[in-house]
Amino acid sequence: MADLESDSKFATNQTTGDKYMDYIFRALEDRLRKYEKTYKAILVTGARQVGKSTLLKKVFADRKYVSLDDPFMEQQARESGNMFLELNSPPVTIDEVQRAKELFRYIKIKCDESEEKGLFCLSGSQPFHLMQNVSESLSGRIGIIELSGLSMRECMGDPFNRRFLPTMEYVTERRKSVKKPENIWEIIHRGGYPELQDKDKEWNAFYADYVKTYIERDVRELAAVQDLNAFRQLMIAVAARTGEVLNYSGIASEIGKDVGTVKNWMSILEASGIIYLLEPYTSNVLKRAIKSPKLYFRDTGLVSYLTRWLTAESLAYGAMSGPIFETYVVSEILKSFSNEGLDYRHFVSYYRGRDKKKVNEDGEIRELESEIDIIIEENGILYPIEIKKNAEAKAIMTSAFSILDQIPGKKRGMGAVICNCPDVGALRENILQIPVWYI
Repeated sequence: MADLESDSKFATNQTTGDKYMDYIFRALEDRLRKYEKTYKAILVTGARQVGKSTLLKKVFADRKYVSLDDPFMEQQARESGNMFLELNSPPVTIDEVQRAKELFRYIKIKCDESEEKGLFCLSGSQPFHLMQNVSESLSGRIGIIELSGLSMRECMGDPFNRRFLPTMEYVTERRKSVKKPENIWEIIHRGGYPELQDKDKEWNAFYADYVKTYIERDVRELAAVQDLNAFRQLMIAVAARTGEVLNYSGIASEIGKDVGTVKNWMSILEASGIIYLLEPYTSNVLKRAIKSPKLYFRDTGLVSYLTRWLTAESLAYGAMSGPIFETYVVSEILKSFSNEGLDYRHFVSYYRGRDKKKVNEDGEIRELESEIDIIIEENGILYPIEIKKNAEAKAIMTSAFSILDQIPGKKRGMGAVICNCPDVGALRENILQIPVWYI
């Protein structure tokens, strides 16, 4: 799989001659198999259309597969859970399990009755209520995995599966298999939903159907939202703010709703995997740090659709190219952690200070806000990262990194500017420039 346009992603039906999309290897496959031997139940969560069902059918091909998208199956699971499990005894895969929350108590009973591992493999695209049911019923019995949209590595057929860190050790290892895409903006604009990797799939129609289905089905079920048109307006308003510090009041004013409603609806977007809220780095030393989270969409194709950048070229040269490029980088970093089975929420944050400082940039004195786009923390080391869409990185872009030196008990590690530069290089002794395709 050399790139998004590669025909190696497609196979041919020898009877009809029609082309169909070949299966794309997912980085979580090995972890799923390991969890099957470790836990009595496995739960795969993730947004709609990220490939959960396809993954489970591929990895657990020998299991019986039941989908609660089938109204009859849903009714049976909800009204007669014990009988449902007798007819669909483990080992079994149950898709869209959140549709029958009543089933969890019976799954718990089955798990407690047996010492076998891998009894149930569950999936759900609506973790809003699902996670509460899991925590109450299956605590200690279940391994939870989050499946995101396709990462660039998966799109390029790259088996590398280490979380991103801006270190020389990482870069050296990454270089062995990294592949530079022909056009990074094509990848960013296309998005990470597996169905869209079929180059014949019409981009605009896919996202139109996705938004319609998500709003009319998932949103209504999650929180009984009645004003679906206003919720659509919310999605557009939020998409226009990707990469910005979250401001509930600004969104509320734009869509004509109160702040409480906006907060509730934002929680739906977050819980269903549409957006991610990147929390600020907290330290008593950083007294002037902004405490609000930054808002990011999880899929850059979806945010491009909602903000009406209809081609890769118009996006690359448009007003939102910077925020959407930053959104893509953040999303890829998060995927690198979740695909290694790690909860990225424990590792990543950002910093923005209210104070400004004067810097000399090419002979011109400018006032810059103190900001670090991403901070990755591991083992007491803070790795600061700046994200720029530019092809050229400059050391001045990292002037805020020194703020981390104030934090007691922490050490500042190697920093980096992630950008569209042609290759890895050193900007300073402890700061690298790293091409986006190295994530």
